[in-house]
Amino acid sequence: MKPFPVEYDPNQLLDSLITVLNLKNDAALSRALEVAPPVISKIRHRRLPVGASMLIRMHEVSGLTIRELKDLMGDRRDRHRVSDLANPARNPAATE
Repeated sequence: MKPFPVEYDPNQLLDSLITVLNLKNDAALSRALEVAPPVISKIRHRRLPVGASMLIRMHEVSGLTIRELKDLMGDRRDRHRVSDLANPARNPAATE
């Protein structure tokens, strides 16, 4: 498994969700997200990354955007597709 970026902090994301949803603890968060409590524990201890399906579920429950959720955990990577770079019509920056 690849190491997480230095800025990556899933605890900030989980703590923010607990606050936004007005919950008391990780067990309540796991119930709100409809996942087993060990999943939250593994994310908190960086043994499990926050995957796309988990981000979508967090979005559905909290109303926060995916970008906001990713920012909360320190994931500031931009996603680019190789096909976007090869096709100037889909990538305006390539024509500048």
